[in-house]
Amino acid sequence: AVNMAQYTRDESVAVRQDLNIDEKVQIGKYASSLIEKDDFVYIDAGTTTDFLIDFLTEQDAVYVTNGIMHAKKLTQKECKVYLIGGELKEATLALVGEEAMKTLGRYHFTKGFFGTNGINVEKGYTTPDVKEAMVKKKAMANCRQCYILGDKSKFAQISSVTFAPFASADVITTGLTLESYRKYKNIKEVEE
Repeated sequence: AVNMAQYTRDESVAVRQDLNIDEKVQIGKYASSLIEKDDFVYIDAGTTTDFLIDFLTEQDAVYVTNGIMHAKKLTQKECKVYLIGGELKEATLALVGEEAMKTLGRYHFTKGFFGTNGINVEKGYTTPDVKEAMVKKKAMANCRQCYILGDKSKFAQISSVTFAPFASADVITTGLTLESYRKYKNIKEVEE
């Protein structure tokens, strides 16, 4: 049986911010290099996507996010940023709910960058929160190209709710220890 107890709720941003920092930095750095002039980019709330923003240099793109802290950081980098509306979830500082879904339905992104709690070939990409899963799913459906940013601790894990199938996104990771995942063409392992 899969031990799902520890994956049924989100740890707070403060707790997750300090986990696997070196890997998240490498993943974020690589992901930021994929953003080009005139891209219309969705950045999902989360700690790994936060590192992407740290390395962001493309100011001639437009950014949309459901992360309060992400929006603040993007404006400090003098980027054009839109924050979707909705209910604010305390643990992740993410906007979720019906209002968020409505806003996302109007947007068509060239690229989207998403966090996840679990990466599993059969169960896809998973997260503990139903409302967050719905927002991720809606945003991904409206992206031409989807990227999942996930350090090696997320592989072969399953959280409560699937928001997308495994083949629907390219995974950016580093230091992958599970050999069985190396054969998949949608997994991009980055090195420093």
